[in-house]
Amino acid sequence: MGLQAEKIFVNLPVKDLTKTKEFFSKVGFEFNPQFTNESAACMVISDDIFAMLLVEEHFKSFTSKEIADSTKSTEAIVALSANSREQVDEIVNRALEAGGKASYEPKDHGFMYGWGFEDLDGHLWEFMYMDQSHLE
Repeated sequence: MGLQAEKIFVNLPVKDLTKTKEFFSKVGFEFNPQFTNESAACMVISDDIFAMLLVEEHFKSFTSKEIADSTKSTEAIVALSANSREQVDEIVNRALEAGGKASYEPKDHGFMYGWGFEDLDGHLWEFMYMDQSHLE
């Protein structure tokens, strides 16, 4: 079956780590204190999915490229599955209440429902629910 990684660590640059941690805490995420300090926070998305939120200066130590201005351009969309349509709405509504912006209106394709938001740094997050009964 080819290469299979066991875990994913998405690295994202952030301007204000304290505000970013407060935002994602309000959305419902927790942080692994073993890998969190004044330069980085390890946000736990699931047992195998993590977002490393890195202060821009620290992020720059991993690349010689310019950091994209995520308020003006998009390099990636972090798309995650949810357990239900209600959970999609709950997560995105929490993000909006915490200061995020809707990146688009909810989309209902019958078999798949999704909605997304921009975090405080302009990174795009999308949550989707796929109803397997429509695919059988």
